[in-house]
Amino acid sequence: MGRQACGDNGRSVGMLGTARAQYHLRQMFVFLNMHTLDRPEVMIANAADKFDAQGNLVDGETLKRIRELLAALASLTIRLKQMQTKLAAA
Repeated sequence: MGRQACGDNGRSVGMLGTARAQYHLRQMFVFLNMHTLDRPEVMIANAADKFDAQGNLVDGETLKRIRELLAALASLTIRLKQMQTKLAAA
């Protein structure tokens, strides 16, 4: 599993539940030798206010932050792939 790009996000009914979980996940990612995306952090507090009854995300700011996270993860993945290609050619 090591040497792969990863990012995390989380939701919580309160203010801090996802923060504690994400910090613990990052410790595990280090142990697994993964390349962790540090920013942007997406910690969705008070998630019940941001999703409708069907579970659809309805909060525009949260959606924007998740899109930023996915774009940054895609960018990191591409950079890692390019580095691996250069190393393999050397």
